[in-house]
Amino acid sequence: MFEPFTRQLFRDAGLSSGMRVLDVGCGSGDVALLAAEIVGPGGAVVGVDRAAAAIVRARTRAEIRGMSNVQFVEGDPALITLDETFDAIVGRLILMYYADPIDALRKLLLHLRPDGIVVFQEFDPSGCKSHPASPAYDRCANWIIRTLALSGAHTHLGLELYRIFQSAGLPAPMLRLDGVISGGPSAPYEALPEVVRSLLPAIERFGIATAAEIDIDTLAQRIRDEVLAKNSVIVAPLLIGAWARQAGNNSRQ
Repeated sequence: MFEPFTRQLFRDAGLSSGMRVLDVGCGSGDVALLAAEIVGPGGAVVGVDRAAAAIVRARTRAEIRGMSNVQFVEGDPALITLDETFDAIVGRLILMYYADPIDALRKLLLHLRPDGIVVFQEFDPSGCKSHPASPAYDRCANWIIRTLALSGAHTHLGLELYRIFQSAGLPAPMLRLDGVISGGPSAPYEALPEVVRSLLPAIERFGIATAAEIDIDTLAQRIRDEVLAKNSVIVAPLLIGAWARQAGNNSRQ
């Protein structure tokens, strides 16, 4: 759902053929594989993530696609030692999970060559809603936002990117905002319920809702039924992208 927005963000930021790119918090490889497509066979992408299972999935996906210009490494991107610097550092929905995003970005910049590009894309959930209201959809969004906040995630980090870039020593970034709004039978009704499914243990642990109340296996259908009955539209969490070019030298050059 977000791939077209991330692709355009990377193009706007200046990612191009032949670049060497570090994907921060690569997960199962969505962003790294997109970056590898953009930089082409003459470029290279390194994806780093703390979750071993995610790294295994990412490697498998790259092998299936026959992409030899991307590799995946297990570790904390802000702490890992890498032998080379990069032309660009990118990440999607990752700074929000660092306790101190400014400190994390400063450490990540040590992997960037002088004049390299920094590109991050983060959520702003304040626009996530339905109209006319679908109670099931709006409850679903609320469960996600509350759970992420209680887990320590910075749920409005997209709006903080402008300040965070400058506080980390970068120039004021360029910004773009993207969002998905949809309705009718083909709307992505499964998107938020699948996030709820992955967060269900935490939702119950924090006392936000019970598994019986959520009834995860019917949630997407209930949202769909409500939206279609009211001829509503649904808005997904907004994505805010920021990019800047680092000036000068850094300590690892």
